Amino acid sequence: MKNKVLVELYVPSIDEIYNLYLPVNRKIGNIIALINKSLFEITNGEYVGNNHTMLYNRDTGETYGINVFLKDTNIRNGSSIVLL
Repeated sequence: MKNKVLVELYVPSIDEIYNLYLPVNRKIGNIIALINKSLFEITNGEYVGNNHTMLYNRDTGETYGINVFLKDTNIRNGSSIVLL
């Protein structure tokens, strides 16, 4: 497996979809924090994440635990995930 995967991220609170590369060697909680910070910056503050933000599989609704490494989930290239 490579060190990053390309995913489609849907953010319902701002009704936007982004294609991003996520690092496979980071925990989901760290990835959420990185996404929250990035979205805040690219939306000029329109998106504000919080400590309760979670990642979900867009097709199955599965929740990804914050202490699980991305490589240990079913997130792969082309996966569609939701940030809520």
